[in-house]
Amino acid sequence: MNGDLPAASDAIHRLEEKAGQRFPHIAEARRLTDATMGQLRGLLHEQDPSDTSIVVFGSLARGEYTRGSDVDWTLLIDGRAGEAHPRAAREVTQILKRERFQPPGPTGVFGNVAFSHPLLHQIGGQEDTNRLTTQRILLLLEAAAVCRDEALGRVLDLVLSRYVEDDRGLLYGSKGEVVPRFLLNDIVRYWRTVTVDFVYKQRDREGGWALRNAKLKMSRKLIFVSGLCTCFGFELFAGDQAWRDARGKVEVPRLVAFLRERLRVRPLEHLALAALRPDVRPATARALFEEYDAFLGILADQEKRDHLRDLTFDDLDRGDALFRETSRIGRRFQEALHALFYVDDAQLCRLVHDYGVF
Repeated sequence: MNGDLPAASDAIHRLEEKAGQRFPHIAEARRLTDATMGQLRGLLHEQDPSDTSIVVFGSLARGEYTRGSDVDWTLLIDGRAGEAHPRAAREVTQILKRERFQPPGPTGVFGNVAFSHPLLHQIGGQEDTNRLTTQRILLLLEAAAVCRDEALGRVLDLVLSRYVEDDRGLLYGSKGEVVPRFLLNDIVRYWRTVTVDFVYKQRDREGGWALRNAKLKMSRKLIFVSGLCTCFGFELFAGDQAWRDARGKVEVPRLVAFLRERLRVRPLEHLALAALRPDVRPATARALFEEYDAFLGILADQEKRDHLRDLTFDDLDRGDALFRETSRIGRRFQEALHALFYVDDAQLCRLVHDYGVF
């Protein structure tokens, strides 16, 4: 399994070779991400108590950071609550404000503390709020520790173990394929929640709707695609590995370890690995990354980013040119995803039909 990580780390470079072109905005975002993470490590060193991890989300965790990006962060606590925790969170807030980083959005999901207990023990049911679901899925699919990573690692292992151990169909089902449906269904639920909340936010706060619309069609959708690839990873990327013992029982620790390895792969790298499969046409691979590169190019242009943030609903009626451009990018990206999952690769198509739809 460890041998898969180098393949993931250079997946975008190999994708460029398959597509026959370079994607400069993706490359620049990855460079800026690495530089910014290094800066944050210096600024936040020793700001996280021993039972915590300062965890970043969003573009910074995905390797898609641009100059105008927010720094979405949480102080993840894997232990008993103490006075040191709110002090540490306030100190992180002050440091980031002093250094003029863009603060998290107004929803309250980021920029504060999060405890491991509800993330682990309230999966499903009435207590599993939209906020908890968002924190848990993003912790799995787009999170990175700035300094200490022990608390984050423990929480990820525990949450993944819960998804695997409680999945009776996975452990005892008759299907030969290994697809963690409990985890997959929670990822699907998160994606549908995001799409519904987008409409709610349009009514609740008009400001920024066009920028949120572009992100929904691109980066938010990419997170969902990355989740699908994670759950299909046993079938797509594990080769001939056997996941059941001689009695046909699934070996839980091995499944959890494999999922942890897959979660170390950034979403764009997940997409690249899928597009590098032999049956996927170079034209499909090229279209996927052309559109995502164009999207990151718009976000990296502060004037265009501000323009999208300031658009009103009346501007939509007037046919704003930049919004039309972002809409075309989102539409072409969706068409390329359709080709990837439903046209080019028969195995991907079958997995989506069998597990992602019904």
